[in-house]
Amino acid sequence: VYLAELKSQPPPPDTNAADANNNNNNNKGGKSDVVFAAKVMDKKELASRSKEGRARTEMEILELLDHPFLPSLYAVIDSPKWFCLLTEFCPGGDLHVLRQRQPLKRFPDSAVRFYASEVVVALEYLHMMGIVYRDLKPENVLVRSDGHIMLTDFDLSLKCDESTSTPHIVSDQKLPVPGLRTDYPKDHPPFTSSSCIIPNCIVPAVSCFHPKRKRKKKSAHRGGPEFVAEPIDVRSMSFVGTHEYLAPEIVSGEGHGSPVDWWTLGIFMYELFYGVTPFKGVDHELTLANIVARALEFPKEPMVPAAAKDLISQLLVKDPPRRLGSTMGASAIKHHPFFQGVNWALLRCTTPPYVPPPFSKEVVSDESCPETPVEYY
Repeated sequence: VYLAELKSQPPPPDTNAADANNNNNNNKGGKSDVVFAAKVMDKKELASRSKEGRARTEMEILELLDHPFLPSLYAVIDSPKWFCLLTEFCPGGDLHVLRQRQPLKRFPDSAVRFYASEVVVALEYLHMMGIVYRDLKPENVLVRSDGHIMLTDFDLSLKCDESTSTPHIVSDQKLPVPGLRTDYPKDHPPFTSSSCIIPNCIVPAVSCFHPKRKRKKKSAHRGGPEFVAEPIDVRSMSFVGTHEYLAPEIVSGEGHGSPVDWWTLGIFMYELFYGVTPFKGVDHELTLANIVARALEFPKEPMVPAAAKDLISQLLVKDPPRRLGSTMGASAIKHHPFFQGVNWALLRCTTPPYVPPPFSKEVVSDESCPETPVEYY
């Protein structure tokens, strides 16, 4: 992946003073610069590895997407030698690198809740579009300039020719209560008011995360119908993905569908909390054996909320039909106690746990970072 910089012409003479000032803040020498991420693929290399189909599938998927937590495809450059996809540049890097910078190389509870909730909404949209992502991992979750996330890399995704998912509306009474527990340790309650992330864009008028005080006890489900975009009636026998994140049904070759994305969500959350994945072995072979046969275990340290462990346990059920999300999709996951207080409709207004500093092109220039060249188109 490269950086692509598009240079525009100077503003016309009749541009008003305000617009001219805005342009001057973002340009050098009368030209405004816009930086994109460019995924550049060598066609000869793609052909030698029989990957042309995946590159085309990624392009087709990107052309379909229109969601705040998913990339927008701005341009496709198809030359005799190169195939290039231009998308939004995310200056915050990926969650794998960001996790490495955290104390003890793990995220706090509130940050995991924030990132997981946005990933859930992104996966829900993909499933609604008939797309199984199949490659969720911290390296593929980028941080935008505003601190919100963007999933990337769709070359391993499974796309139906026609969406075989049938989004529908169900009453809240039909939604299963996802394993509500009442035995949380008294000294470590699953949620506290201090763990909520308050959005700065609408405080104090409204809060995306409702305060705990002065609220009447409610049932596990809110009243009203629920939107469900699962299951996607498609099966694949392909062995694709990152070893530590592979679902058991992929490893065993039984065929898989959209439930693999909820398995990877469980691995993703586990890694954000603990800094490691749960089934990693000394080599790939042992890792795959652990995924299929070894029971899920949680380290004693660091302390992780019981509700988070419960959610991860239900996502990492080895039998796909019993896995949380396999039938009711994101709707069932959103109702889990770990996400208590999240206003899903206002996620974009939530204050992110990390906002990257303003991007400076010099940071990734040819001189300062030779391995990250800047290409011009």
